Amino acid sequence: MKKLLLCMLGLVSSLYAAETMSDDLVIIQKPIVFDAKRKALTLQYMQERYNMVQDEPTIKPRMVVVHWTVIPTFEKTFEVFNPPELPAARDGIRSGGDLNVSSQFVIDRDGTIYQLMPETIMARHTIGLNYTAIGIENVADGDSLPMTEAQLDANTRLIRYLAGKYPIEYVLGHSEYHRFRDTKWWKETDANYFTEKNDPDIPFMNRLRSQLKGLSLKPLP
Repeated sequence: MKKLLLCMLGLVSSLYAAETMSDDLVIIQKPIVFDAKRKALTLQYMQERYNMVQDEPTIKPRMVVVHWTVIPTFEKTFEVFNPPELPAARDGIRSGGDLNVSSQFVIDRDGTIYQLMPETIMARHTIGLNYTAIGIENVADGDSLPMTEAQLDANTRLIRYLAGKYPIEYVLGHSEYHRFRDTKWWKETDANYFTEKNDPDIPFMNRLRSQLKGLSLKPLP
């Protein structure tokens, strides 16, 4: 509870705090700034993009969306996600609002798992689905930095952990989110607000889902 309060108040510690979730899962707490400004921008995003009016920017997780960062290190990724407001360099998605992009988790190339935000606080990572999706970013780009075996293992263990806490129905790659556009899950209010994505590659996602057999996951639409 103390970590959550510190995160929500924006009093971000510079120290890494490791929390052992089970014998084979360690999540390092590294919260990004979530101050009054980020909270207000998140609530505004939810209202404008999803017609959701709430007092708190909470979500009910039903999906996990897997990404890659196209940023070469965790440290640089943290620097990008940390500010509450979208930087000027991201004008291509500014039409979607001033809230900065982020995700609840980032997995480094060696499989180290970092938690940047509480699982039930909305992060901006997937158009149309943020209101119900936990985001997992991986330090990779699919080219000079392909997804690693350590990341495959870490994603598997993390998603199994999340599925044990929440009624997760779908695990998808960012490259697959378009498959939800004509379903009840899609809440984006602007039909023209959409970007093509290629992360992660489909072979990786197929391998990941094969590792998750036994969970009550539904096939993608």
